[in-house]
Amino acid sequence: MQFINMLDSWWTWGAFAVVPPAVIVALYFLKLRREPLEVPSTYLWTRSIEDLRVNSLWQRMRQSLLLFLQLLLLAIVAFALLRPYWEGGTLQGDRFIFLIDNSASMTATDVAPSRLDEAKRRVGQMLDEMSSGTKAMIISFSDTAQVEQSFTDNVYELRRALEAIRPTNRSTSLDEALRLAAGLANPTTSREVATNQLAEPLPAKVYIMSDGRFPDVRGFSVGNLEPEFVPIGVPDMGNVGIVAFSTGRSDEHPDQLQAFARIENHGKEPVKVGTELYLNGQLIDARETKIAAGESASEAFDLGSIDRGVLRLAITTPDAFMADNQAWTVINPSRRAHVLLITAGDEPLERALTVPSAQQWAEVTKQLPVFLKTPDYAKQAASGVFDLIIYDRCRPEQMPQASTWFIGTLPPGPEWSGSDFVVRPQIIDTDRSHPIMQGIELGDVDVSEGRTIKAPPGGTKLIDSNKGTLMAIAPREGFEDAVLGVDFIGASENGEAVVNTNWPIKLSFPVFVSNVLQYFGRNQQASTAASVHPGQPIALKTESAATVAVKTPSGTIVDIPRNRQNTFNFAQTEQLGVYDVREGGKTTQQFAVNLFDPKESDIAARTEGSVKIGYVEVKAANRWQPARRELWKFLLIAALAVLLFEWYIYNRRVYL
Repeated sequence: MQFINMLDSWWTWGAFAVVPPAVIVALYFLKLRREPLEVPSTYLWTRSIEDLRVNSLWQRMRQSLLLFLQLLLLAIVAFALLRPYWEGGTLQGDRFIFLIDNSASMTATDVAPSRLDEAKRRVGQMLDEMSSGTKAMIISFSDTAQVEQSFTDNVYELRRALEAIRPTNRSTSLDEALRLAAGLANPTTSREVATNQLAEPLPAKVYIMSDGRFPDVRGFSVGNLEPEFVPIGVPDMGNVGIVAFSTGRSDEHPDQLQAFARIENHGKEPVKVGTELYLNGQLIDARETKIAAGESASEAFDLGSIDRGVLRLAITTPDAFMADNQAWTVINPSRRAHVLLITAGDEPLERALTVPSAQQWAEVTKQLPVFLKTPDYAKQAASGVFDLIIYDRCRPEQMPQASTWFIGTLPPGPEWSGSDFVVRPQIIDTDRSHPIMQGIELGDVDVSEGRTIKAPPGGTKLIDSNKGTLMAIAPREGFEDAVLGVDFIGASENGEAVVNTNWPIKLSFPVFVSNVLQYFGRNQQASTAASVHPGQPIALKTESAATVAVKTPSGTIVDIPRNRQNTFNFAQTEQLGVYDVREGGKTTQQFAVNLFDPKESDIAARTEGSVKIGYVEVKAANRWQPARRELWKFLLIAALAVLLFEWYIYNRRVYL
């Protein structure tokens, strides 16, 4: 609380402080003197003596409630004239948007009880400062944004929405929240309101309540928004977190599994942290890991021969951010991809599909082209039994519910197109970045004749020649179709089989076929299940006929129907931990959800510098705009109350 002196000099101060109280006291003593009266009565003489004492100037002051009330009244009025006040936050404007970060890093406890709770507390204080007619909106954001409460001047509704905000395990991005706020504050199209007037964009003050663990926003115009960043959290806050955890086969012993972990130290001092590894809830290893400041450390754990199970890695050293102190990975039983080969006979391809490296990835079923006309094929193609169908110099009437590989022919429909056969195309380039072409060298491959092809929009060229594209791949409603315009076996003028290319005798050919099987069967492989980030959808593929159920780490069971791609899409992955996939009440596979976000693990709050939104530099402010809260109004009300009480006491004494 602060005071402003309304008096100009010390002597005025002194006169104001001394004279009025002295006058009141003097008036109390110097009452009107009564005329002396002599009477013979002893009783009357006694009363006269008492009156004499009352009129004596230097007598001892007696207690008087009225005197004290008058002095109190004078003190309150004098205090009010000094204009005391206190400083508080204020909302300068008519429309406000509160963007509240509820990402994973906002669960850090460096600000008790958590950063999110502190952000909500500060917004609650600002809601208390809302004046009549002021409207506000609340939006929570992580990597997505949600309107918790649209524009309203009802403080109760705003507080209810504020309290309903819960933390998430997601990463942080300000883009969607800002675009959502801009869409409400800066409408791009005119809308008609009740009075048939066109709605105009209204300015709004935007408070970004966050620890700043988000990248700058690019390509955004603030328009009528006036952003202000209010940082939450302790700067230079250190943290140690798990950013990667997976399993793989040992190079020396392929039948043995190993677990690999990477732990990062987001602090300015070196640390030693304890780590514990659990398999199905049983402790199997414990270590102490040393990590330099700002660096990471890797750990490898030998697991032996394990067919299935759940691994959990835990950091036992506590810190202010616990979401990255645990990580899970799942070992599921391997299932080979189901592949259907339809061919009239292709010895090089059939041989490549039966080598041990290919059989490790796929279970291949062979059929003749006449199988395409049977009801069994129609049923299997429509139900998604196969993960990959290879059409060797043949094609179906319509595309199946499966990924495909066409050899020497084009898929049905107008999406794909091709030229007539060209003679001796020379391979000049391959897309080595694509998984199918990794480790493939085709500089020594000769082709007698082939068909150049053109993929639909979104397609990728895999093999290019001097005559045009020889192989491409393109997406199709959740599947992928690969087309190779070169036959491995051709036909002579007499109809006899002849070799069309020397590729099958090259070392790259079995590698290429193995890459194809791995790529199209990647969702079924596996000694280990991939980790999913919080909120990221996952496509599950099982042998179930209609539905599967997923049990979340909290115990909630969610039923999922099969979609057209023969997969089950599950998006409710907000919780960290292990999810069970059930078919017929039995768990058939599992997958894990982990944070694995170095940006969220680096919990040092951004309190210095600025946030860049488009071309606007938004400075970090530790407090909002101060406001003067006057106290004199309340003091005058108190003075009035004292005056009324003094009047009541006086009248009661008179009438009694």
